[in-house]
Amino acid sequence: MTKITQLVGSIFDDKKFYRKMAMIATPIIIQNLISSLLNMMDTAMVGKLGEVEIAAVGIANQYFFFFNMILIGLCGGCSVFISQYWGKRDEKNIKKILGIGLLSASIIALIFMIVGFLVPKQIISLFNNDPMVTALSERYLKIVLISYIFTGISFVYNFSLRSINNATLPMIISIIALFTNIFFNYIFIFGKFGAPALGVAGAAIATVIARIVETFLLLISVYLSKSVLAASLKELMDFTFNFMKKSYQTIFPVILNDMCWGLASLVYAAVYGHMGAQAVAVIQICNTVNNLFMVITFGLSSSASIMIGNSIGAGDEGQGRDYAKKMIVISFLMSLVLGAMLAVTSPFILDIFNVSSGVRSSAQAILYMISFIFFIRVIGIVLVVGVLRGGGDAGRAFIIEGFTMWFIGVPLTILGAFVFRFPVHVVYALALVEELVKCILAFMRIKSGKWIKNVTY
Repeated sequence: MTKITQLVGSIFDDKKFYRKMAMIATPIIIQNLISSLLNMMDTAMVGKLGEVEIAAVGIANQYFFFFNMILIGLCGGCSVFISQYWGKRDEKNIKKILGIGLLSASIIALIFMIVGFLVPKQIISLFNNDPMVTALSERYLKIVLISYIFTGISFVYNFSLRSINNATLPMIISIIALFTNIFFNYIFIFGKFGAPALGVAGAAIATVIARIVETFLLLISVYLSKSVLAASLKELMDFTFNFMKKSYQTIFPVILNDMCWGLASLVYAAVYGHMGAQAVAVIQICNTVNNLFMVITFGLSSSASIMIGNSIGAGDEGQGRDYAKKMIVISFLMSLVLGAMLAVTSPFILDIFNVSSGVRSSAQAILYMISFIFFIRVIGIVLVVGVLRGGGDAGRAFIIEGFTMWFIGVPLTILGAFVFRFPVHVVYALALVEELVKCILAFMRIKSGKWIKNVTY
């Protein structure tokens, strides 16, 4: 008890730690908060068209979700290097990693775009068999695919800027892009200012416009400011095969980690999709609300990864361990507050959505479950995404995430839905078991002390 008291005391006394954490975490939190709020508005705007439209957009976005997870894995892996190289002030290698990230993201985006254009019906049928939902989903997907290449480029620059302790610029640009999305949603979904009312297709067009705006604003800002990321094409491509191979020894496990997480989430989506349009609407609403309350968590995990990575890159492993301990305690305290807030406010948040009483009842039950185990979910994310990745221990983070989702979460969800035929809120509760096991395994790895790996050597 004395050790815990001393640790908590040292956290609140360490002003340098707070300043550094706030400088990184605050812009990310604001960006994620506004993103979640506007995404909730986006869902609500589509929801004005009906439950089928909500389900259609939700189903089509599962394909983007998997693409998104691969991108996050790629960018997260690159960030491990950039944050540690930034600790060493090695600008040359930062530009090389940026080049690897941009090349990889562009190739991944093009693959997803080609597959999406060629077999849209087959993709959508993986998640839903309702003819009305399928038709609307296909229409939405074919348009929104155009945004994928811009999304890939913007993600690489967003993560890279954060890794060099400049989280403010991507925050500002992301906010502009999000408001652009909402503005054009209003125009093209409902047919305002003389535009035709395009429904879900209008939502897709708005997304494409917003992504293009975001990408060009990022590129202009980076090069006008003459940031370390303002590299020439020669500097970006100035890496050897051996350098790329060495880099991917760390990047690839992070990609696999997020791919496993993404694939498992797609399995969850497929399970809910086959439970009916109402089940899809329930999960879509709950995920939107949950993300609203997870914004601080994403800020904390990102700042943990960057701060720990900077410390290890600079050769100060002791500081890295100290930052890890402090981040865990802060995450726990913050998660208790957020969980309580979610439980209290969720009934009022659900009033925003125009859905049936059955959908609302199931959504409310799930949101109460989420609020109850919120501290477990938050700590798990900070440990795996923040501490282990920041420390360069990407391989073990992948093993922990992959094992808990595929050997616990996915089997329990499938059994609950198709064998026992439980209602959607009970199936969701079974999936939450993996969160607890993941948290325990991650704690064990941190306690072993084997998670610190300097990837710049």
